[in-house]
Amino acid sequence: MSSYTPTYTISEKMLEQVSLISEKVGKITSHKELESKPHLRRNNRIRSIHSSLKIEANSLSLNEVRDVINGYLVIGDQKEIQEVKNAYAAYEKISEIDPSSAKQLKEIHGIMTHLTVEESGMFRKGDEGVFSGDKCIFVAPPPNMVPELMKELLSWVKKYEGKVHPLIMAAVFHYEFVFIHPFADGNGRMARLWHTVILYRWRSMFEYIPLESQIERFQEQYYDATAQCNKVGNSDAFIEFMLDMIDRVLDDVILQVNKANAETSEYVKKMLDLMEYDIPYTSNDIMERLGLKSKETLRKNYLNPAIELGLIRMTIPDKPNSRNQRYVKQ
Repeated sequence: MSSYTPTYTISEKMLEQVSLISEKVGKITSHKELESKPHLRRNNRIRSIHSSLKIEANSLSLNEVRDVINGYLVIGDQKEIQEVKNAYAAYEKISEIDPSSAKQLKEIHGIMTHLTVEESGMFRKGDEGVFSGDKCIFVAPPPNMVPELMKELLSWVKKYEGKVHPLIMAAVFHYEFVFIHPFADGNGRMARLWHTVILYRWRSMFEYIPLESQIERFQEQYYDATAQCNKVGNSDAFIEFMLDMIDRVLDDVILQVNKANAETSEYVKKMLDLMEYDIPYTSNDIMERLGLKSKETLRKNYLNPAIELGLIRMTIPDKPNSRNQRYVKQ
């Protein structure tokens, strides 16, 4: 077994962050808040994919990403559409992944980059650098060093899983992976996915926590933390940054859950019980199922509240009164 150990120091700030995060995780898991809300889990998965791809300059909107995942026709760049399909397929594997397996790392990279990258599912053969816009943050190690560096990193994950707190391990792995830059393309997407995989093995709720959306919101700081760590030779700043991102996104999830609990009326619950996921319904379809006569009652008590909560969506959001409008349970 490798004696390699990444360079980092646990600070008082990190310990405080881990404690705060653990407390918030407890609030969400104790009442199985996400388990009882499939629409939140699905929406958060879509947000994760959209944000992770957006960081890498994919231009598809959140609604377009949702439509691709739901199998609807989307007019756009075919490579970007394929990236969405690939990312969704990769994220569906989270529960099956051993984060210390080089074989699975390459397999998932092959899924993540299917039909979009020439060197898919294999370590890179050429030199690479990490860029923020036109600015080169750093030059990655030469390709001949990649197999051994990845072997050491993955061996560290295997050896210290259960000994290093997963919140720390996930951030350290994320930074070291980006530094090694083992693939010709898709390194950022894979690093963020593997971060989630490590957290999932600690608490399964992380499969549906949209950490990527928080990173995308603070993308410049994400790159700054990486650059700072490269400069000083340890991952401390990146660990603190990622712990802050997790802390913030958990606040968002708690608000999501509380809002859904507080505002979902009996009217909305009744309508949702009569709808199937991802099936488009006309207002007349829904009225017939509910036994309603008034469209105003449907809009006021059922559709509008459900749309505001993100429980259903309009297929033509820019034209709410279109005769072709349909409503889809999410």
